[in-house]
Amino acid sequence: MEETKNHKDTTLSRLPVVICLAVVCTFLWGSATPAIKIGYEQFHIEGTDSWSIIVFAGLRFLLAGLMVISFYCIQKKRLILPPAGAGSCILKLCLCQTVLQYYFFYMGLVYVTGVHGAIITGTNVFLSILIACLLFGYEQLTGRKLLGCLFGLAGIVLVNLSGQTSEGLFDVSFRGEGFAFIAQIFYALSGALVKRYSKQYDVVVLSGYQFTMGGIILILIGLGCGGRVDLMAGAEAVVLLLYLGLISAVAYTLWSILLKYNPVSRVTVFGFMIPVFGVLLSAVFLGESSQALSWNVLAALILVSLGIFVVNTSEKPEKKTERKENKFGRDNKYYRK
Repeated sequence: MEETKNHKDTTLSRLPVVICLAVVCTFLWGSATPAIKIGYEQFHIEGTDSWSIIVFAGLRFLLAGLMVISFYCIQKKRLILPPAGAGSCILKLCLCQTVLQYYFFYMGLVYVTGVHGAIITGTNVFLSILIACLLFGYEQLTGRKLLGCLFGLAGIVLVNLSGQTSEGLFDVSFRGEGFAFIAQIFYALSGALVKRYSKQYDVVVLSGYQFTMGGIILILIGLGCGGRVDLMAGAEAVVLLLYLGLISAVAYTLWSILLKYNPVSRVTVFGFMIPVFGVLLSAVFLGESSQALSWNVLAALILVSLGIFVVNTSEKPEKKTERKENKFGRDNKYYRK
């Protein structure tokens, strides 16, 4: 059993494997941008109808959770239930990853421009590395990691600044940009929690049940505040909703597995690819081809790729440490191997 675990650990820690799986995840998440926009049209949801959007997001994540659990049950040929003691972990994950992140994000989108939203979303990589290094102590915060984040964030800014005026760039509000930024904090925190809880529980089980619980909570919040989604909108609309659920199910589960077997910085830096894929795929499916072929998109791809390269090219391998944790999860003392 130990040999199997070590082999799996080694395979999923190899950089080519990490690159392939991370690109698949970011491509899927990038495709969600045009898919969600098309979904709003299919289900007749106005862009300013926040509570209906919350219901729509809840349905998506509920489907994602059911997909993950169903697939895992079929694979294991038995009913998979959360193990004893995992309830609190699943609740914390669903609140950070699904409920609070998407509540603040969608509430903020009502008052924020698409450019500001995309740039703020790009900060989640930087926040993920800061939280993993400074709050949870998973790894060291190095100059290369900071430099890689700056390259990636510059790419996200560049890909979204075409045609923007200086007045629009500095017009911000707490309910808009503030809420969108709070959403990224919860996203970063959820990644750190996945890293911790995956040491004790099956990451696929955590993924499936946190999505299911989070989706139900979002649906209840949205419906309670007057949101509605027409589930009889047609077969195309239902298929699109299923695809959105599949995106979350596959991408988040793969991402969580990568976080389990790799340093947080090595994985999360690929998140800079999401807005770039979003722009490119929006160009294909929403008819914005001129934007996809512009110089700033190509320059952004170069900057993002450079950021990923810098973070994943360590100056020196970090020494492994054993640590003792107090009840807050902070390190009391390090012992060199």
